[in-house]
Amino acid sequence: MTQKSQHANPSKNRTPRHRAREFALQGLYQWLISNEDSGVIDAHIRQAHGFDKADAEHFNTLLHGAIRDAAELRRELTPLIDRPLNLLSPIEHAALLIGAYELKHHIEIPYKVVINEAVELTKSFGGAEGHRYVNGVLDKLALQLRGPETNAARGAQE
Repeated sequence: MTQKSQHANPSKNRTPRHRAREFALQGLYQWLISNEDSGVIDAHIRQAHGFDKADAEHFNTLLHGAIRDAAELRRELTPLIDRPLNLLSPIEHAALLIGAYELKHHIEIPYKVVINEAVELTKSFGGAEGHRYVNGVLDKLALQLRGPETNAARGAQE
């Protein structure tokens, strides 16, 4: 996986949680491509440059949780996507797994933050329009998983 040039020289304003999501995305990408054991992927990622600046606990939760719950998360995502999962780019697929996992299991993180983070990951690592796709799918999933929160936020905007 190649990173866009904006990440060749890491920005100082990326939070440890954002960095954890970046590393989790890379780990999920590797898992989707190679189907390698999550423990092997985890060990490899932890050796990467800059991992010491990431929230290691959140990385661990996202990587292992998204892999463990992948079948369930995919069942929830499948009705919301317009093509078979195997036709998604691995970056979009990984970002959707991370977003779905956080929406489902980390209700302490506002749904808008979850979606924004997944969109930013897709912008940084994915194709030109993938972020719009991820945004649309996760927005629909947020309505299903966090209806009261999303409806309250939308009502406050009107």
